[in-house]
Amino acid sequence: MICATSGNRSGAGDDQRDMRWQTAGPWLATGARLLVGGVFLVAGLLKFPDPAAVERAVRAYRLLPEALVPPVAFGLPVVEVAVGLALLAGVFVRTAALASAVLLVLFLVGVGSAWARGLRIDCGCFGDGGEVGAGKTAYPAEIARDVGLLLVALALARWPASRLALGVPVRSDDHEEYVDAR
Repeated sequence: MICATSGNRSGAGDDQRDMRWQTAGPWLATGARLLVGGVFLVAGLLKFPDPAAVERAVRAYRLLPEALVPPVAFGLPVVEVAVGLALLAGVFVRTAALASAVLLVLFLVGVGSAWARGLRIDCGCFGDGGEVGAGKTAYPAEIARDVGLLLVALALARWPASRLALGVPVRSDDHEEYVDAR
């Protein structure tokens, strides 16, 4: 019988790895919070000055009934800013990370759908948006960016404990790490 075990049975190596993770993990989560939160805050703030451009960008995807375009165009920047601020401040980290993951999945579906249907649009992720000329789309880069951010957001939802956060972490009985109580 073949058994896949490490040669080190003393546990000393595992203890060192655990200690390194307990030290580095919260700092990695802080970086993840700042990255995802910063992207969402900037994306939302850049949309506020020109609500007509946001509406034009939402409409360009041709996914929503016309009656839903204005409320979605109005609400999207507000939600992005709220999620970004929560992540940057370190409050409701797991909830904000999950909300950002849901938004990123929706963005991926929208961009993927536009690409599959042959639409020529700018995603509108950081303002502007709408139809663009031939050869001016950036679908692969937009998808790669959103997939990367999605993976970071999901990791942050799984391991939300971080440094420099206003949220109050509590000790979990079933984990050897601190997790956000919210």
